[in-house]
Amino acid sequence: MALAARLWRFVPLPRGVFPGPRLSRDVAGGRGRGCGRRLRGPEVMGNLGAFKRSLLFSALPYLGFEAYRLFSQAAVVHATAKVFGVEEILEQADYLYESGETEKLYQLLTQYKESEDAELLWRLARASRDIAQLSGTSEEEKKLLVYEALEYAKRALEKNESSFAAHKWYAICISDVGDYEGIKAKIANAYVIKEHFEKAIELNPKDATSIHLMGIWCYTFAEMPWYQRRIAKMLFATPPSSTYEEALGYFHRAEQVDPNFYSKNLLLLGKTYLKLHNKKLAAFWLMKAKDYPAHTEEDKQIQTEAAQLLTGFSDKN
Repeated sequence: MALAARLWRFVPLPRGVFPGPRLSRDVAGGRGRGCGRRLRGPEVMGNLGAFKRSLLFSALPYLGFEAYRLFSQAAVVHATAKVFGVEEILEQADYLYESGETEKLYQLLTQYKESEDAELLWRLARASRDIAQLSGTSEEEKKLLVYEALEYAKRALEKNESSFAAHKWYAICISDVGDYEGIKAKIANAYVIKEHFEKAIELNPKDATSIHLMGIWCYTFAEMPWYQRRIAKMLFATPPSSTYEEALGYFHRAEQVDPNFYSKNLLLLGKTYLKLHNKKLAAFWLMKAKDYPAHTEEDKQIQTEAAQLLTGFSDKN
């Protein structure tokens, strides 16, 4: 019974355990919302204290038992995937993502990191990145997770080039890695990022987050300071560039696809109109961002920023 109890910790729950229908809202994901308690090794692997005590009465060498345990764990995971199937695992993953259970989601999906299924792999890339973003993650861990996420996203894309989510998360992960590889790599990666966001939109024109991210790409290069532009021109004959008008077009398009889907899209509509000196429309969208219901820490930060920008209006009038 004790062995069965330990093995059960690795068995994903079957279809129907979680309440409600399968969630479809942005299952390709734009942002993680959870930040629960971080799980440690013993909690994941079971009660190692009981195992250590059992060594006093066992003739099985420790290393031999460890090899057996790891083999058994892999066998259980493999058997679980066969019994319940990928669809059931994806249901659990999507439920955990929508519930903000970032660490539980990562714990679930890392059991299948050797999977050949693109749908599992891009979700694992997203989960790795979300763990990296948690406040309790050290800088060293964050860097490892960022590169880990990129590897999963790359494999997802190799397995299915028709997956819009694989293209989207590959682009996001390349962008994250750029923070560790210097300005030349970051600028060079910008072309690749744009290409994959555009491909994601082409494959799924109804995914508001891909459209929003393309808007951010345009906004970023539209507001690039002159000295950075100068460096970019020294490194590349034709460095990436864009305009606020292009960014605005993507933000509006995202809003048309899925109205009020993301507080940051509302904020960036307001900020882009500010850049274009249209205070009336800027105030309209900033007010919407300020009044957006705060479900996440990011929503609260966006409310604060929108309120500060609106206060700036009244101070100048």
